[in-house]
Amino acid sequence: MPALAVQGVSSWAGKSLLATALVRLFARRGVRVAPFKAQNMSNNARVARGGEIGAAQYLQALAAGLEPDVRMNPVLVKPEGDRRSQVVVAGRVDAELGRRPWRARGPALWPPAEAALRSLLAEFELVVIEGAGSPAELNLRSTDLANMRAARAAGARVVLVADIDRGGAFAHLYGTWALLEPDERAAIGAFVLNKFRGDASLLAPAPAELERLTGVPVAGVLPWLEHGLPDEDGASARPPAGGRPRVAVVRYPTASNLDELRALEEVADVAFAAEPGALDGADLVVLPGSKHVAADLAWLRRTGLAGAVAARARAGGRILGVCGGLQMLGGRIDDPAGVDGAAEGLGLLPVATRFEPEKLVRRREVRLGELAGPWRALSGLRFAGYEIRHGRLAGGDAVARGAVLGVAAHGLFESREAVAALLGRAPRRTLEQVFDELADAAEEHLDVELVAALAGVA
Repeated sequence: MPALAVQGVSSWAGKSLLATALVRLFARRGVRVAPFKAQNMSNNARVARGGEIGAAQYLQALAAGLEPDVRMNPVLVKPEGDRRSQVVVAGRVDAELGRRPWRARGPALWPPAEAALRSLLAEFELVVIEGAGSPAELNLRSTDLANMRAARAAGARVVLVADIDRGGAFAHLYGTWALLEPDERAAIGAFVLNKFRGDASLLAPAPAELERLTGVPVAGVLPWLEHGLPDEDGASARPPAGGRPRVAVVRYPTASNLDELRALEEVADVAFAAEPGALDGADLVVLPGSKHVAADLAWLRRTGLAGAVAARARAGGRILGVCGGLQMLGGRIDDPAGVDGAAEGLGLLPVATRFEPEKLVRRREVRLGELAGPWRALSGLRFAGYEIRHGRLAGGDAVARGAVLGVAAHGLFESREAVAALLGRAPRRTLEQVFDELADAAEEHLDVELVAALAGVA
């Protein structure tokens, strides 16, 4: 069945964004389309049918009008440090693979990735395959599952995208094309320039010259879009707009699920905090999820942020912890199975945590109970939540003490009602609107008929 691969000259080129736009565009044209990424490396995960997958493929499935499932991202690598990561295969943690050296994992990871891809190809009219990083990383060629190996397995043509806002985009496109093997170069059917600010006519004669050198046309120039989706790691800093509430998000080394904070940026100035002074003047301080709670707690103490958070709590400044952030705000963290490491929390909430070998992975509706003080507006609120954690909490869905609140499940910030209760205004755009805006931009700025022909659905 037809397939189209979206690859990039680098990370942050816009692969996820373009893939999301294309699945929505083709779905609107009546094509039964599914997203796929063989291997993702991210601590931003969501709960899908069968387990957990990367947040990008979860959102792409929604853009296609599908229920997300683990075939769409069969391998998810979740970093826990510079040389340590958790490996999720077909939605479930594979502890043995996580203990293997990086280059020794590939032989075990490709079979489930290929099986998932072939299953989607058999079920759908089109599969849009997102790559990872760049297909021309020579040191990673033997272990690269997500780029040309996946495209070759599906017989897919490739759209190669570059971030022109960073400069050097034409050199990146040409250099990537030149470093590929001849059969891989032949698979590239179009280039796309992304994140352009200004008059696209000023790019001439560069697109025509690039086509002369490579034989590959530039299929379009996407403008800089203030879209409502998370970036690839969910954690890019945006300049403050001013005149809005300020939210400081403590960004420890293995902060996770930062993608869920994206909706806050529509109504607040969100900044990432890595030192105590960054909390000054914030209307709300958020301790997000964590992939390695014990290590991130040690980092909080080492940087002085632990003391700054405690001082803010004593002064009555609002602090909200989500999942791992809740665990850090609590008391003792026990780890008898050696999953994450034992630690002593900040002692700001009456909660204890015990890590279990089996990870809790589920979606569920969460209802917050009666809350007092600065959290009263959240009382009785319901939201679509999800949990991905080893920690088991001695407490309910939400635990509050004075100006400190902890919520066990992710998803609170994606509730328009919750954001309004916390910050005084609700985000205007829904996810469905964002998906349509992306597809509209693709329709306007890309040669969609060329892309459709490459995808085999013209």
